[in-house]
Amino acid sequence: MRQRSSPGAGACDFAQTINPTQVLWTPRALPTVVTLAQIPEDLADPRLGLDTRRLRAALTIDEDQIIELEGVRSRVHHDGHVGKALAVLMPLDRLCDIRAAAALRLWRGVTGRKPGPDVGALTPERCNRLILALRALDGRLERATYPDIAAVLFDAAPISKRDWISHELRDQTGRLVRLGFKMMRGGYRQLLLYPYRRRI
Repeated sequence: MRQRSSPGAGACDFAQTINPTQVLWTPRALPTVVTLAQIPEDLADPRLGLDTRRLRAALTIDEDQIIELEGVRSRVHHDGHVGKALAVLMPLDRLCDIRAAAALRLWRGVTGRKPGPDVGALTPERCNRLILALRALDGRLERATYPDIAAVLFDAAPISKRDWISHELRDQTGRLVRLGFKMMRGGYRQLLLYPYRRRI
């Protein structure tokens, strides 16, 4: 393994990276997708209506897209036939509060308010941990020893086998390697439901 000084080095061999905020997912796969529908006439009160012209202008014929209003970026699903009176359609399930939070962010964008927190965003700490886990995985696949992996990941001095038994980085390195293998074996799909995957 070649030592790298940056925790973000490696983990991607592609010519270019994809911005995760530009990736589309279906509403069934990702609960932060907001599904728009035509509101039933008997449910709409004209006195409480919003000016949705900007939102409707942003919608295309595509059923799934990403729109941005007032700095609020939302993944939106619709059937292509939405009118002036819009409603949000969401299942009453264990992730209903997450779906409602995503709908509320869209509503804030429509009404020109501050977006508030994105409940589905990975924290910088979580991103760094995933990067380290993938680098640790690369090391093990290249048959690097755990002490060698620790020395590279944490920019530490070489660790002897004798010192490794009680070294402070031993458990942390082991957890990163296990996480890397878990991600490789399909665990990466759980990122679709981060940070609320424990509810299902």
